[in-house]
Amino acid sequence: MPVYDYKCADHGLFYELASMDDSSKPAACPSCAKLSARVIMVAPEFLDMKKENRAAHARNETAMNAPVFSTPDYRAEQQARREHKHGKGCGCGDKPIRKSNLMYTAGGNKMFPSMRPWMISH
Repeated sequence: MPVYDYKCADHGLFYELASMDDSSKPAACPSCAKLSARVIMVAPEFLDMKKENRAAHARNETAMNAPVFSTPDYRAEQQARREHKHGKGCGCGDKPIRKSNLMYTAGGNKMFPSMRPWMISH
């Protein structure tokens, strides 16, 4: 049986074993026996996360539960987005796709031509 967190208004947090069927029901506080609601603890990493990372997690969660299927309409929409030219102050919300400067040497090693020729790529 899993352990759930509950919070009493007078005595604070406490933990109780409960079956999954009873997980949404309130539990009696061990100190005062008053029924207390279950609380869902959020990991601090999610609270301190950058906005971009939080959006990526939400996008992945959506993709897991409601995948996008490649249809002719979807492909046409994606093609239109790729062909869209972003002018100054465009305001469309889409960011232009950046091309990578990645190149491969004759030996198959990666090389990023940059303004730092002393850097060793890996």
